[in-house]
Amino acid sequence: MDLFAIGAALKAARKGKKLSQDAVASATDVGRSTLSRLENGTIEEIGIRKVIRICEYLGVCLEVEPEGRPPTLGELLKERQAARSPNKRSL
Repeated sequence: MDLFAIGAALKAARKGKKLSQDAVASATDVGRSTLSRLENGTIEEIGIRKVIRICEYLGVCLEVEPEGRPPTLGELLKERQAARSPNKRSL
C-alpha cells in the first residue's frame, strides 16, 4: 500500500464517520492542509506518528504485510462484493 492508497482509505473512513477535515485535524494535532494533501495524494512525505494518530482517531488499523503475498479470503470477498455493487455499471 502506498501513501496515495493510505490517504484514500483515511478519507473514506473520515467521510464514513461524517467528520470534517477540520475536526480530524484538530483532534489529531495535524494541520488541516496536511490532512487534505494526504487524503488527496499530493503530500510528498508525512511522519508515521501523524498517520498513526489519524488512524487511531478514525478507528482504523494500519497494517504492515509482506509485498506480493496472496490475498486473504476476506479481501477476495470484499473485491467480489465491490464488483457486484449496484453502483457499478457493466459495459
